[in-house]
Amino acid sequence: MSSKHIVFIIALSATLISCGGGNSPPEVNATNCSGAGMQAALPTFTNEAARQAFIDNCQALTKK
Repeated sequence: MSSKHIVFIIALSATLISCGGGNSPPEVNATNCSGAGMQAALPTFTNEAARQAFIDNCQALTKK
């Protein structure tokens, strides 16, 4: 492997990690609050209080 490939792999890895590879909760929006969005978003929560807050915010979004 050349040094160009190694630099590219390191830069790509850093970019992907900074794009949301962390523990940030899903954003409350129409997509995440739809049926399929909820199925994908809810399992990502490890804290029940944060999960319930997400559900409450989605319900408030649909009432608007």
